Amino acid sequence: MKHTTTRRQFLKGLAISAAGFSIVPRHVLGGAGFTAPSEVITRGVIGCGGISGGHIGSNQPGKPPEVLAICDVDSNHLAGRMKQAGEPCKAYTDWRRLLERKDLDVIHICTPPHWHALMSIAAAEAGFDVWCEKPMTRTIGEGLRVIEAVQRYGRMFRINTWFRWSEYYGFGMARNIRKLVLSGMLGWPLTARVSLAAGFNWKVSMWMGRTNLVPEPVPACLDYDMWLGPAPVKPYHPHRVHGSFRGYWDYDGGGLADMGQHYLDPVQYILGKDDTSPVEIEAYAPWPAHPDAAGMWGRVDLKYEDGCRLILESGEWGESEQQGKPFLEGPQGKLFKGFRTDPADLVEKLDQFPEPEPMVTDFHQSVRTRKKFALNESNAFRSCSLVNLANVAIRTGRKLRYDPVKCEFINDPGANRFINQPMRAPWHV
Repeated sequence: MKHTTTRRQFLKGLAISAAGFSIVPRHVLGGAGFTAPSEVITRGVIGCGGISGGHIGSNQPGKPPEVLAICDVDSNHLAGRMKQAGEPCKAYTDWRRLLERKDLDVIHICTPPHWHALMSIAAAEAGFDVWCEKPMTRTIGEGLRVIEAVQRYGRMFRINTWFRWSEYYGFGMARNIRKLVLSGMLGWPLTARVSLAAGFNWKVSMWMGRTNLVPEPVPACLDYDMWLGPAPVKPYHPHRVHGSFRGYWDYDGGGLADMGQHYLDPVQYILGKDDTSPVEIEAYAPWPAHPDAAGMWGRVDLKYEDGCRLILESGEWGESEQQGKPFLEGPQGKLFKGFRTDPADLVEKLDQFPEPEPMVTDFHQSVRTRKKFALNESNAFRSCSLVNLANVAIRTGRKLRYDPVKCEFINDPGANRFINQPMRAPWHV
């Protein structure tokens, strides 16, 4: 196998030979297209399911490799991604062995969410920066532990959703919507509607769990015990694993958890709620909720202390909403799809107002400069909490009151049991 100098090895060499160091122009090292080892951010990818494909396929002939290690508990998935990655990538079946490597900068976590907290914390402890798929964590308590670990060990962290700095589902650039809110032209408080009526598909029926699963033999290619990890042991059925795991509470939280951070993180940014959470949450869904399988829900209302509201409507249960409702509404104006406003002249007036604060939207830049990424452990925790809070309201079937400072429900032990859920031994956070 060809020897490859990685960024970490290069920087280690600099530390050893700093006294005699001199800057060498790139053209001397390898020509105009050469990428110096110090500029390559190397990665290990844990989880070789569908979402991993666009990330593992970054190794290109003639260029320094980025993905040096991948891991999965399904040998078929692992073999398929190894063909895609090519040399010098190495395959692992135990993610803990991957974290023993010293030539990686970033650990990219592409597993089901019941693994996100454990792997993020372990990666931070081992000295890696973390790129994690959404949702950030399955529970609020796990999210708090991730924040503690990432900040204790001084790591960079990002969640793999990008709509707070890009086009937001046909409503315009999120920063322009934020600018509209900051201008005060819509008035205050605001109501945001993330609904089918406003153009959002929550995929509720697509990611429903099944309640009549008949146990099947575990296929030879899958280490099911390791796939379960911290989750309770349930008889194997193919619908529990891989793509359809989203339909089961032990591993994820249905369509709401699948699409939640994509849809809600920009709303949190737009409303200026990156450092807080709603204080009242109420769900309209069939009751009782199934203890194992995520099911239907119709609407979730979340209210902030200052009166702002966030309304989630699936359009798949209960009364259907009329099309054409505004995404954002205040006492003085409304915002519709296509960045259309009522009154219509609000967009024209935006030029007179200052731009929102800039943010780092390239994770490689964050890794190099040690400046926090646009969607980091702190604000990602708050947007993931919106998902977690909504699902707790669906599962408890009652109106909940929440303390966004203590991050716990008020006088509700039953709801608080969803915040810190036990993990199967020996796993714990």
